[in-house]
Amino acid sequence: MKLTRIAVAGLAVVAFAGLALAAGGEGHETVGAMPSMKQGLATGITALVVFIITAAFLSIVVWPKINSGLKDREDKIRNAIDEAEMAQEQAKAALEQYERNLAQARAEAQKMLDDAKTQQQVIAAELKAKSEIELGQLRDKARRDIEAAKAQAVVEIHAHATALATAMAGKILKREVNAGDQQRLISESLQELQTAGRA
Repeated sequence: MKLTRIAVAGLAVVAFAGLALAAGGEGHETVGAMPSMKQGLATGITALVVFIITAAFLSIVVWPKINSGLKDREDKIRNAIDEAEMAQEQAKAALEQYERNLAQARAEAQKMLDDAKTQQQVIAAELKAKSEIELGQLRDKARRDIEAAKAQAVVEIHAHATALATAMAGKILKREVNAGDQQRLISESLQELQTAGRA
């Protein structure tokens, strides 16, 4: 490729030198006259010397600079392509990482929702069990309070009835019933009442 360029440049220089010599000889020769052998040889040698000088100059000074510039440009283009491919790889990796993070965040959010739902169900079950226990305790206490009030009322009614019965018995017997008799009557009445309650 380099030799082809040099050859093309040399041919161009030879043609240019030939035209220049031909044009320069027009003032000394008559129009239409053929150059002599000596003039043709001088033209050829001059063209050959110019070609060699031009080829040497081009191959030593010009072509290395051109090749260096082309090499630099090729390296820059290659580096730009490599950087673009690297940036594309990094963007692809970043996108994959983002998608993984997004999927992980969705999974964690779903797990948090499931945990919250499970915890809510556990708390609801605990509250229900606790309220049932408290309700049962309130029922038992109310039942005990009612039984105690009922027993107290029965004792009070029985004591009042015994007092009335004692007063009536005193009037019937025409004597005063003492405290021992009254206590004995109360005890007997309570025993009868408890026996009737069990039956």
